Amino acid sequence: MPDMSASVSLAMTHFATFAKEVDEDKVTPGVLGFIVFAAMALAVWVLMKSMSKHMGKVDFKETPDPEAGSGEPSAEPRARQS
Repeated sequence: MPDMSASVSLAMTHFATFAKEVDEDKVTPGVLGFIVFAAMALAVWVLMKSMSKHMGKVDFKETPDPEAGSGEPSAEPRARQS
């Protein structure tokens, strides 16, 4: 067990040395920035899933407009008159 405390002490010494190398005048996003970014990413993912579900329910078949006029050609093929 004494080896573990020695390795923990050594790790903390290296960590403390690394922390002093960081420029104190530099602003970094930190943990709060990561949490905000992750929350926004999760919200976008949920919205995309919801939009996909709702778009699957949409019926894209158009009904012909009765006021469109008969001068325009119909998109539907006409039945042959023999």
